[in-house]
Amino acid sequence: MNTVELVLSLSIPAATAGMVAFGVYELRRRKNRGGDGAPVTATYVNEFTAIFYGTKRMELDHRDSMSMMRDEDAQGGRPWDLSGGITIDRGALGRERTPPPPPQP
Repeated sequence: MNTVELVLSLSIPAATAGMVAFGVYELRRRKNRGGDGAPVTATYVNEFTAIFYGTKRMELDHRDSMSMMRDEDAQGGRPWDLSGGITIDRGALGRERTPPPPPQP
């Protein structure tokens, strides 16, 4: 086995061991200092997986595009109240509903 074959055959195990070591370091650093955002090792694993699976690349691209979109009313965003606190109850066709008459005793 020549040097090139040896380097190529040990590259994936060495990258995996390096990723685990960096992940442990990153977890300890986050525990002591606190931190936000995605860990670097998670990003590395996602990108490394995207090399072998095309659907992972589509998932990562979709996740990136969805993170930039704003919340809409249908997605649970809070609706705008432009009427100063007065809301009009509208039916399915957009017409105002009239309240039912009070019961007759």
